[in-house]
Amino acid sequence: MAIARNVNDLTDEDLVSVYVARRDEEAFNELVNRYGDKVYRLAYRITSSRNDAEEILQEVFLILVEKLSTFRKESRFSTWLYRVASNASFMYIRNSRRSSDKELSLDDYKPYNDYGVLEGVEERDWSGRPDSQLLGKEGTELIERAIGELPEEYRVVFHMKDIERLTSKEISRILKLSVPAVKSRVLRARLFLRDKLSEYYSELYNG
Repeated sequence: MAIARNVNDLTDEDLVSVYVARRDEEAFNELVNRYGDKVYRLAYRITSSRNDAEEILQEVFLILVEKLSTFRKESRFSTWLYRVASNASFMYIRNSRRSSDKELSLDDYKPYNDYGVLEGVEERDWSGRPDSQLLGKEGTELIERAIGELPEEYRVVFHMKDIERLTSKEISRILKLSVPAVKSRVLRARLFLRDKLSEYYSELYNG
């Protein structure tokens, strides 16, 4: 494969090929530049700890140094990397014995009414995103607080779908869930967040 003079011109998959073939540091650094923030945000959503997210970020890219040669291009590189990052994050939680103590169940947040008809939340990206309604630092803190109260298995799916904009199919591959299970978790997370933000609005304005 002809090597582009500028790594910015290469696809993710080409960068992987260049690194595997030549241990090209510039190609690897470009992958880090493209995905470092995304991996950090995902790790933070799972752990709710910035320090833990930083450690996981370093661990993920150490894993990549060793495992990039196993990438077979059967899926997009980003999908493969998210799988590595999510696995590393959950493993970190287990090993540190700092699993969330939340026992919250979202079983009551069912997106269907008594007649089995979908209601309340659409499958497309969350309409009426709270960041368009709540402005400034206080609004951002309320949103983060609400997302932080989601159980981790719902929090990570919500993050991938509504923040990172992955498709349900991509998420299913990363987390090894069925597509219907992904959609169900996203919908329940959205319903939960809608209710939580309503509570916060009430606290904020009715004090």
